[in-house]
Amino acid sequence: MDRIVIRGGRPLSGEIAIRGAKNAALPLMAAGLLTDDRLVLGNVPKLADIETMATLLAQHGIAVDRVGNEGRVLSLGGAITNTEAPYDIVRKMRASILVLGPLLARCREARVSLPGGCAIGARPVDLHLKGLEQMGAEISLEGGYVNATAPQGLQGADIVFPFVSVGATENLLMAASLAQGRTTRANAAREPEICDLAKCLIAMGAKITGIGSGRLVIEGVPTLHGADHEIVPDRIETGTYACAAAIAGGTLLLRGGRLEHMAALASTLSEAGVEVTEAPGGLRVARLNGLHGTDVQTEPYPGFPTDMQAQFMSLMCVAEGAAMIPETIFENRFMHASELNRMGARINVHGSSAIVRGDASLQGAPVMATDLRASVSLVIAGLAARGETVVNRVYHLDRGYEAVERQLSACGADIERVSD
Repeated sequence: MDRIVIRGGRPLSGEIAIRGAKNAALPLMAAGLLTDDRLVLGNVPKLADIETMATLLAQHGIAVDRVGNEGRVLSLGGAITNTEAPYDIVRKMRASILVLGPLLARCREARVSLPGGCAIGARPVDLHLKGLEQMGAEISLEGGYVNATAPQGLQGADIVFPFVSVGATENLLMAASLAQGRTTRANAAREPEICDLAKCLIAMGAKITGIGSGRLVIEGVPTLHGADHEIVPDRIETGTYACAAAIAGGTLLLRGGRLEHMAALASTLSEAGVEVTEAPGGLRVARLNGLHGTDVQTEPYPGFPTDMQAQFMSLMCVAEGAAMIPETIFENRFMHASELNRMGARINVHGSSAIVRGDASLQGAPVMATDLRASVSLVIAGLAARGETVVNRVYHLDRGYEAVERQLSACGADIERVSD
C-alpha cells in the first residue's frame, strides 16, 4: 500500500495547474446515461473516482473513452443495456447514487445499491428517493438495494427540500430533464458544480432556468442529444493548494483557479493573513507577515465549504491565537483532529465544533488518512512540521487529488510517494 512521506520546513514557489472539478465531473459523467449520443467532456481529472464512475457506466452499456494527448477528454456514449448498479462498484464511491435518476428517467426502472464512500457521516439518500417518489416513481428498499420503477414515466412535480443537498439536487435535476411536464426545485443547492451540470444539460437540449439560485425550474423534454462540455476548475483543489502555500510559506500561482467560486474561503484566508489575488491565468496565493487564528463555520454554498474544513484546520494549528470551527454539514468530519494532535497540534473536539489552539510547533509523525479531505490535511500539516511525516492509507487521497506529491515537489516541497 502506498504512503506519502513529507519532510517539512521548505517554502513553496511556482505554479500548479488546477484540474477539472471531481465533484462536477462525476454527475456530468452520469448525465451520459440521458442520451445514446456522444457526450464529450473536457478538462477531466485523472482520479480513482473518475475510473470508478467509468467502470459503473460501462456495466450499464456506456462506452467511456479517454481521448487526446493527455487523456483529459472523455467521450461517453452508447445504449443502456443494464439498469442495475451493483454493490461491488457502488460501495467504493457515494456519487454512484447519481445514476439512479438518469436510469429511471430513461428506462423507467433502476436497481441501485445503497452507496459507500468516505466515512464522514450518515449522508442518507432519503431526499433523492422522496423527490423521485414525488415525480411518480415507486421505490422499495430490499437487500441493500434501491428498487425503483416508473411505469408511466416520471412526471413533473413541485419539490421542496427541507435542507440543501447537493447530490439530491443533481440527481433530480437530471431526472427532471426527461420528465413529463414542469418540475420546480425549491431550496436547491447552488454550488458551481451544479451550475456546471445544468449548463451541460442545456447544451444537451434540456430546458432549465434559475441556474445559480435556490429555485430551479425544469421543463421536461422527450429526448436529449450529445454535446461538448468543458468541466469547471476544481475550487476545492484550488483552496487546498492555497492552504498549502499559506502553511509552508512562499507564493503559488494556481493556474485556472477562479476567485468567484471560492469567495468565502478567500475572505477567511484573508482574515487569517493569507493574500489570494487574481493573476493572469489564475490566482496568486501568498502568506503575509503572519497567520492569525480565525473562526469559521462550514455552510452550504456560497458559505465556507465543508470540503475545506480539514485543510483550514491544519493551517490554524500553526496560526497565532485560537480558532473555533463548527461543522454543520457532516456529523463525523473531525477524524483528522486526533491525527493532527499526534503531530503536536492542540485541538479539542466538542460535539460538532472543534477548538484549535494555534502556535503549535508541529512535529513529523506517522499518521493515518481516514477520508479524502482528511488525508490532504495531513499532507499540508507535514509541510510545516519538523522532521518526517508519513501519511498512510493514501488511497483516499487518490480519489480526489491528482499526483499531489508531484505537484508539491515541483514547487519546492520535500515530498514523495513510497510503495511497499
